[in-house]
Amino acid sequence: MIRPPAVLRFGLLLGFFFICLGCSTGSRQDGYLYYRLNADPSTLDPAYVVDVTGGSISAKLYNGLVKLDKRLNVVPDIAERWDRHDGGRILTFFLRKGVRFSNGREVTADDFRYSFKRILAAETRSPNTWVLDRILGAREFMKGEASDVAGIEVRDKYTLRITLTRSFGPFMNLLTMTAAYVIPKEEVDRYGKDFSVHPAGTGPFILNDWRHNTELLLRANDHYFADKAKVRGISYRIIPEDLTAVTEFELGNLDVLAIPVNEFSRFSKSGKWGPFISSARGLNTYYLGFNCSRAPFNNAELRRAVAQAIDIDKIMDTFYEKRGTIARGPVPELLRQWGPPAKSGYNPTASRQTTKGLGAGGKVINLYVNSDQEVLDLAEIIQSYLRASGLDVRIRQLEWSAYKAAINNGEADMFWLSWWADYPDPENFLFPLFHSSNHGPAGNRSRYTNKVVDALIEAGQNASTTEERNLNYMNAEKIITDEAPWVFFWHKTDYTVSSPRLKNYRIFPVYNIDKGTEVSF
Repeated sequence: MIRPPAVLRFGLLLGFFFICLGCSTGSRQDGYLYYRLNADPSTLDPAYVVDVTGGSISAKLYNGLVKLDKRLNVVPDIAERWDRHDGGRILTFFLRKGVRFSNGREVTADDFRYSFKRILAAETRSPNTWVLDRILGAREFMKGEASDVAGIEVRDKYTLRITLTRSFGPFMNLLTMTAAYVIPKEEVDRYGKDFSVHPAGTGPFILNDWRHNTELLLRANDHYFADKAKVRGISYRIIPEDLTAVTEFELGNLDVLAIPVNEFSRFSKSGKWGPFISSARGLNTYYLGFNCSRAPFNNAELRRAVAQAIDIDKIMDTFYEKRGTIARGPVPELLRQWGPPAKSGYNPTASRQTTKGLGAGGKVINLYVNSDQEVLDLAEIIQSYLRASGLDVRIRQLEWSAYKAAINNGEADMFWLSWWADYPDPENFLFPLFHSSNHGPAGNRSRYTNKVVDALIEAGQNASTTEERNLNYMNAEKIITDEAPWVFFWHKTDYTVSSPRLKNYRIFPVYNIDKGTEVSF
């Protein structure tokens, strides 16, 4: 999932940085956590959430059948148990009784059936259909060839059966994602498109107020069915400027700060703040993406030349202060179960020769970035490298929503983005991002197309053994890195500093694990 600027982690997609905990200017509300966002969330409707910000907030508002625990295992959520049949192709879920939406109505199996069909319905135009399209009959329903989804069956009020077209190992992980959260039909009917700003779920928090571009306020759900929040609520302040956020944190107006790159050395060496810094290797990949669907970057040779023009190791050691590990391909090293692809390395001479030989020298290239200052600083470094290689790179900076729309629509020649794991499986860094069925908002924003890669990813998804699965994924990643639809930069390590009064704060490897119920004062 893409991660917007400065997000906690669901957050999401897109660079796209860390959610940070923050508060309101002026007086604080007693018992409230204060997080920071540096851009307004685009939506809180599970059908449309594709970034970490929206996903991490949604995890506190909604629930699914299952969820991930701290060890990245799939565990019960609204489904208290499930049975597997036919090698995992048929899954029967038994729901908890008495789970209620924030409007007071009890959740039933019909609600899951409605929520899943809504994702798949053509009129919804959800970018998340790939999460559920392996259900039997889903693709026929999406095409309008069937009026129902055969593989979603309500057995009784509290029993839901899902039948897949064939066994698919990661499917239970897919059900932990935002797109698989349950919502009440009557609230969607009531608000229509505005359900995005009037979300109704089952989670430990309820949306209390949303002052766009200023603050998003959640209050604790006193009727939550599982472990209840230990705080009265959460305030997400929208603070675009890093300097302002740092000041607010040091004044005590933010409870957690994702440390900006230009403040990292000061905080890490501080006797006051050093003991309260947390870090975690992230399941993420940061990259410079190309629009592979049109000139000039429909040419893999030119894409490779751009990769050779940038000294990523130097940028990591200096600008980025070694806050991560160099990426050898799209799959994070924490998930890759095979040897990494070969690394081409920095070669400015070869890059200039290729650029000149292809006649690309002097052509205007539009590099799109979001409004985050750290991203703009990095873009200027990239720009200087590419200009030395003969490319006339122009930086176009947009606020988050406009930026996301632009890259989803294929307007950029190049763009800076990141992808964060929705679930801990290499498949999540291959299928959404490089399969040709996912061009645009579904994940493949580079519009990369290679039928051999498609076939290898599908073979890995359908493999019957781990060895076969890994072999197919390894071969797919090798082709991808060779054809360079991205310049692979790094896997970021998250560093946050928190208030000394905060208890049980931790960084989670996948954004939707954090329901916000453990942290307290």
